[in-house]
Amino acid sequence: MTESDFQLPDRTLLGAEHVRRYRETDGEVGYLWNTVPILLLTTTGRRTGEARTTPLIFGRDGDDYLVIASTGGSPRHPAWYLNLTANPRAEIQVRANHIVVTTRTATEEEKPWLWRIMADIWPNYNVYQRRTERVIPVVVLTPA
Repeated sequence: MTESDFQLPDRTLLGAEHVRRYRETDGEVGYLWNTVPILLLTTTGRRTGEARTTPLIFGRDGDDYLVIASTGGSPRHPAWYLNLTANPRAEIQVRANHIVVTTRTATEEEKPWLWRIMADIWPNYNVYQRRTERVIPVVVLTPA
């Protein structure tokens, strides 16, 4: 996939509004976004200690959930990823299911396989990686 193949996503449901609608409908609204599955990731703010929730595209590898810390190819890691590096315990919501997870960044050995899983779901991840010099992490969320 090249930059010219980049698919501009529908941005009618984003951020706090996405979180609100997902929560109040148990994912009936917001679970599918641009035809891909979304989970809600709730981390603990590394500075504030407050709960922070982010809607993210996800995939699966066995029992594990996978997310990509891409921020569209931004030069900086997303805040939710930095929060997880400070406190790897988090909660996800997948539709109506709330699951406590422990998180980790995929190892160099497992990343190519996990990246492929996620790029098959959202091919734009390949474009995002080309946009930045930062190595975009794959995050593994394991139910606790």
